[in-house]
Amino acid sequence: MKKTKIIAEAGVNHNGDINIAKKLINEAFDAGVDFIKFQTFKASNIASKFAEKAEYQKQTTSKDESQYEMLKRLELSPEDHYELFRYCKQKGIEFISSPFDLESIDLLYELDVTLYKIPSGEIINYPYLKKIAEKKLPVIMSTGMATMEEIKAAIDVLTTNGLKLEDITVLHANTEYPTPYEDVNLRAMLTIKKEFGVKVGYSDHTSGIEVPIAAVALGAEVIEKHFTLDKKMEGPDHKASLNPDELKAMVKAIRNIEKALGDGIKKPSPSESKNIPIVRKSIVAKRDIKRGEVFTEENITVKRPGTGISPMRWNDVLGKKAKRDFNADELIEI
Repeated sequence: MKKTKIIAEAGVNHNGDINIAKKLINEAFDAGVDFIKFQTFKASNIASKFAEKAEYQKQTTSKDESQYEMLKRLELSPEDHYELFRYCKQKGIEFISSPFDLESIDLLYELDVTLYKIPSGEIINYPYLKKIAEKKLPVIMSTGMATMEEIKAAIDVLTTNGLKLEDITVLHANTEYPTPYEDVNLRAMLTIKKEFGVKVGYSDHTSGIEVPIAAVALGAEVIEKHFTLDKKMEGPDHKASLNPDELKAMVKAIRNIEKALGDGIKKPSPSESKNIPIVRKSIVAKRDIKRGEVFTEENITVKRPGTGISPMRWNDVLGKKAKRDFNADELIEI
């Protein structure tokens, strides 16, 4: 059974508080995900003091602060990163993060992370993509807001600067929080896989858990989903995130879907094999039949159980002579 990699996206839902971040790690571990993901950035490196906030951010944070001020408040220091990385090691869950600037790429490399997660906004950032590729670590890249041409260009930058195609996983995504269902376009994930020959997955920002579960059924190898301790907390992403119980429900559903997908070979399953003799039918005597009597459509019929001659051999039985007496409903033998 192929196991989907599940990323619990803590993002900035720690609100800049390392103790909240640790609680998020605990909840992610309890939910059974493979990775917990944070966001690594220096506010001064990624947003000018004049940059506006997204509409959803304006609705979920203070209207008086700029995007820069919001990001500054949500920063994790390098020391925080090291402490959280160690805490994840102790818990037995893998720490990953999305770097949003060149300095953050280096910080995560020094932390000895096993992969890079490229956020949607950086897919058109050439110096950023080049630097990540040169680190030679596997990459998971989100593609919210991107066209197929932009995805191709980003993959080309990664592969021409040292990254192998097999080390790139591309996530279909939509960056609206929450994403309207009619804007998900989940089939685009399959288009990406067919067009570029990469592993694919889905980064979900819808309100529920249905869409990531459907993505797994379609073949997603990675699922990423935001979660929070409490949707009512102040911050840009809490409202569109899962609570801990919903995260557990999503993980459980995905693991069940993985089992249900199976190996694709159509055959009786171990659990249903015992039903074959009960549910299937055999050729039986329609009435009492004397030895030497010819089997005809007037004296044989088809009934349960399925332990005798299969009805698919009907024509083999017609015209044969009974080798002994048969009582009505008795399994026919030839």
